[in-house]
Amino acid sequence: MKLFFEAALERGTVAASAKIALLVGSILALINYGDRILYRDMHAVDWFKLAVTYCVPYCVAT
Repeated sequence: MKLFFEAALERGTVAASAKIALLVGSILALINYGDRILYRDMHAVDWFKLAVTYCVPYCVAT
């Protein structure tokens, strides 16, 4: 487990995972929340779900 966290926190791993999360998360956010963002119909729970939308690809890429 220690080796995993050492590798996951390396600068290169974080940078690569962040790039992938930004790209994939943005695509998923537009698919799932594009209309709500456009019409400004987002609630607090929707903003939380949107944040998780970026966290999942980050974790998978890591």
